[in-house]
Amino acid sequence: MSSIDVPLRDGGFGKTQRRDNWWLTPLLTFLGLGGFLVYANWAAFQGAHYHFGPYLSPMYSPELWGDSPHAWFGTKPSWWPSFLPFSPALLILWMPGGFRFTCYYYRGAYYKAFWADPPSCTIGEPRKTYRGERSFPLIIQNIHRYFLYLALIFIMVLAWDAYLAYWFDDGAGSAKFGIGVGSLVLTINPILLGGYTLGCHSLRHLIGGRVDELSKSEGRMKAYDCVTCLNKKHMVWAWCSLIWVAFTDLYVRLCSMGIWSDWRIV
Repeated sequence: MSSIDVPLRDGGFGKTQRRDNWWLTPLLTFLGLGGFLVYANWAAFQGAHYHFGPYLSPMYSPELWGDSPHAWFGTKPSWWPSFLPFSPALLILWMPGGFRFTCYYYRGAYYKAFWADPPSCTIGEPRKTYRGERSFPLIIQNIHRYFLYLALIFIMVLAWDAYLAYWFDDGAGSAKFGIGVGSLVLTINPILLGGYTLGCHSLRHLIGGRVDELSKSEGRMKAYDCVTCLNKKHMVWAWCSLIWVAFTDLYVRLCSMGIWSDWRIV
C-alpha cells in the first residue's frame, strides 16, 4: 500500500495537500459559535424582557432572584455588588455554559475554529508544540462530568417551565389551560436540550463504565444503548439545541417588547 507524508506542524500554518474546501467547516463553526456568544452575552446583560405571561427565557431559568413572577427568592438580592449591573441570567448561565464549553464535541469544534489547533485534519498549525489538556488552563476541561450533573437538573427545570407555559392568566387571578406558539417553542427547547445532554459522552461512561460485562445488566445495557443512540447524533443535537435556546430567548424577548404577538392556538 502506498503512503504519503503530510506535514502537520512543520509545513507552516494552512499548508496541506488537500484540495477540498477544508476551511468551510471551521469557518461556519466560528460564525455559528461566535454569533451565539455575542447574542448570549448581550441577552444576559439586558436583565429585562426575559419573561412574557407564563413564558420564561431559558437563558434566565431558573430565575433565582429577579423582577418577574417566576423568581424563586424575590427581587434583586441585597448582597449583589452595587457597581455591577444586575441580571438574573448572570447567576445561572455559568452552569449550562460550562457544560457546553467543556463538551467533548464543542472542544473539537472550537479548538479548530477559534484556535486552529489544528484548523482541520492534515492542515498545518500556527504552532509547533502541543500542550494537551494536562496543564492550566485546559485541564479545567476535565470537570465536564460534574457540569453534566448540573445540566441534568437544568433539563428538569426547563421541562417545568414548558409545563407552566400552557397556563395563562384568565384575568380573574387564576390560571387557565391554553396553547400559544410560545408554549410550543418552550416545549421544544427541553426536548432538544435533553437529546443533547442525554447523549453526552460522560453520561455514556457513567452508565456503562466500570462494568466488565455490561450485557449481564439488562437495565444498564438498555440505558447505555439509549445514550449511545443519542450520542451518534451528538453534533446535530448540540447545534439544534444551541440555536433553539437563542431562538426561544428571542421569541420571549420580542413578545415582551411588543414586537411579536404570541398567537393563541387554544
